[in-house]
Amino acid sequence: MARTNPFTFFQQVRSEVAKVVWPTRNETLISTVMVLVMVTLASLFFLAADQVIAFFVGLILSIG
Repeated sequence: MARTNPFTFFQQVRSEVAKVVWPTRNETLISTVMVLVMVTLASLFFLAADQVIAFFVGLILSIG
């Protein structure tokens, strides 16, 4: 692989970064809210699943 000098490397990096389409403020806000909603729903689901499993394990252990 050919070696590239640092100046050429940084020119290439700059040209590649210029091609990136950065999200707007509104897109970032919507994405953040959606992530928070999904995290909340997932945490409630796992809380409920944990409570159900704990109930059944307690029921099984109290019988024996």
